Amino acid sequence: MAAFGLVVIGLIGLVIGGEMLVRGAVSAANRLGLPPLVIGLTLVGFGTSSPELVTSLQAAFAGAPGIAIGNVVGSNIGNILLILGLTAALTPIAVQPAAFRRDGGVMILATLMCLGVVWLGDIGRLAGLVLVVVLVAYLAFTLIVESRASRTAAGEVYEAEAKAVPGRDQPIWLGLLTAVFGLAVTIFGARYLVSGAVTLAEAAGISETVIGLTIVAIGTSMPELVTSIIAIRKNEADVALGNVLGSNIFNILGILGVTALVHPLSVPTEILQFDIWVMCGATLMLILFAWTGWRIGRREGGIMLACYAGYLAWLLI
Repeated sequence: MAAFGLVVIGLIGLVIGGEMLVRGAVSAANRLGLPPLVIGLTLVGFGTSSPELVTSLQAAFAGAPGIAIGNVVGSNIGNILLILGLTAALTPIAVQPAAFRRDGGVMILATLMCLGVVWLGDIGRLAGLVLVVVLVAYLAFTLIVESRASRTAAGEVYEAEAKAVPGRDQPIWLGLLTAVFGLAVTIFGARYLVSGAVTLAEAAGISETVIGLTIVAIGTSMPELVTSIIAIRKNEADVALGNVLGSNIFNILGILGVTALVHPLSVPTEILQFDIWVMCGATLMLILFAWTGWRIGRREGGIMLACYAGYLAWLLI
């Protein structure tokens, strides 16, 4: 029970801390006059992925690579099948072809790179560096292209993501204070979560990898879920799609890359044999659903949710 309590406290800390970090950083950036495009592409993307980053780093240093890698792989699976599936089941998502071709293409590239480094068996600092360099190149290219263009579909999605964050009109000092406090809460939440997850896995007799793919991955994806729900309430379901695409790219190139760069990781056999393929399958499913009519409807959302339920059942049974 103590381990479960730590997990719950850690998850609550991650959700609250991640939300405060994004809200504070976006508010300060907005007051400083940064363009919504820059805010949506960088701060919102990094901010909503901060729980995954802090948790994977904590897990790597705690000697739990199953949680560190499972968190990334499980989050990407959950982002597509659970969060995007739930969003589409509630309201159909209109897909912007131009934005999806680029960001969807980068997500496919990131997924293939993840498959490649996982197949190495050990993800070292060189592989981590390559992932981070690709992320920096993607961000730089996107910012240059979008800033030069007068108005693009992709730029509109990034701007909508920035505007979907609540509390954007705080004073600068309050925004910065909120962001710093949110980061601290996120760090402590990740520490409790990893500690509780390791203990819970030992007590329940299941692998750390399964805990990382399920409880940890779902918990660290809560900021993306919150952002998607806010987007639905504002009738901007396409923001939810852009949020998932950006988060999956950040998870692989940023979180897995930074974690391996700081602390090399050994890939658990379970992920190599099964879960990485589920992630690739979920990515392919998203691409196919988005390209057929440039719309993800309620039926497709239901299929995604059913697949995620089946995946969880397979892991736990």
